[in-house]
Amino acid sequence: MSMTDPLADMLTRIRNAAMVKFESVEIPLSKMKTGVAEILKKEGFISGYQVENDGVQGVLRIEMKYDQNHMNVITNLKRVSKPGRRIYVQHDEIPKVMSGLGISIISTSRGIVSDRDARAMKIGGELLCEVW
Repeated sequence: MSMTDPLADMLTRIRNAAMVKFESVEIPLSKMKTGVAEILKKEGFISGYQVENDGVQGVLRIEMKYDQNHMNVITNLKRVSKPGRRIYVQHDEIPKVMSGLGISIISTSRGIVSDRDARAMKIGGELLCEVW
């Protein structure tokens, strides 16, 4: 599998891990993926993450989160901006995901932030993905 879109790969790995109820999933490390993991944790979609050094690229281990009925906290993850078609939004154009139940993750000049933070800071950026 060619890694032309590492973020799409990360979302797919999380989606697959959630479907088979894995406790954690390992993803090749990058700064952007760590930023996305930080928001997923802050917004309560994962229980946590660790950065592990494997001597090469490093590994991002995401601790999955399930509710008391062992249902996934994450219903779905959707890649919005793709390498072939980047999607940029102004702060006042950021879409609400599932009427505010979900979140968008945006890469801005001030780092990777949730849609709520981007609106609050009045900054736009690249609409990376939506999670609900």
